[in-house]
Amino acid sequence: RAGLSQRVCPSGERLCSTGEASAGSGTYTRHGFIFASLAGCLEKRSEESGLPVVSVVRDAESQLLPDVGAVVTCKVCSINSRFAKVHILYIGSTPLKSTFRGTIRREDIRATEKDKVEVYKSFRPGDIVLAKVISLGDAQSNYLLSTAENELGVVVARSEAGAQMVPISWCEMQCPRTHTKDFRKVARVQPEFLQT
Repeated sequence: RAGLSQRVCPSGERLCSTGEASAGSGTYTRHGFIFASLAGCLEKRSEESGLPVVSVVRDAESQLLPDVGAVVTCKVCSINSRFAKVHILYIGSTPLKSTFRGTIRREDIRATEKDKVEVYKSFRPGDIVLAKVISLGDAQSNYLLSTAENELGVVVARSEAGAQMVPISWCEMQCPRTHTKDFRKVARVQPEFLQT
């Protein structure tokens, strides 16, 4: 193909300056340079209208990447007062080969009364959460996710007794053994997501 050159590059490699090319898929810009956000084949495609576009493409066994608007299943790793850190495990119903990190910020947890949201009343480490990708971070800050829609939020949570909790409202789950209630941002799960 005319105007296309390829080589393999590792994730995080500095590819060129933003003056030499524009950033395509699989890359991010920082401090005036374009970096590879994943390992794969570097493609430089010349464009009629100005700068060539640099992108990094995974090999044929290509890994699915979370995309803006995709619904992902993730596991909460840690929480603080401002956000929850998660590992993205599935895009839709497709399991990922490698883990992507994501962040659900306090203001992206619910659609209403955002200023009253408390992260620890929405998620706990170990929870399985359905979320939507709202922006692609760079290598450091990872993916920003939202659970603001009714269908998004916690789908699986375990109680302190180790039992899988049952949703009893949009903001609470209950342990079937001890009947203790815990606050969560509960997903109104659509039937197609129910195969756990």
